[in-house]
Amino acid sequence: MKDFLTFQTFITPTILILIYYVGALLIPIFSWYLIRWIKTVYKAEIETYTIFKQRLIVYSAFFITFFCIEILWRVMFEFFIAYFDMHDALMKLS
Repeated sequence: MKDFLTFQTFITPTILILIYYVGALLIPIFSWYLIRWIKTVYKAEIETYTIFKQRLIVYSAFFITFFCIEILWRVMFEFFIAYFDMHDALMKLS
């Protein structure tokens, strides 16, 4: 308890893992709602002014961006957790 009160032990790594999983679930849900909203708002323009190849390129770019965002989300949290692991390792040395 003393380590917790003197900030020698952090609770942040546990909270970070929870936030990571919540975000990893919310990113696909938000992306799905975003693409549905774009389709409903611009449906007439999309069907009128684009051909199949252009739509395929847009959908491909959307999915590539989605996967890149998921990877960046993971890398960001790995960095944060590694930082706290380094802190714990340094605290063991002293």
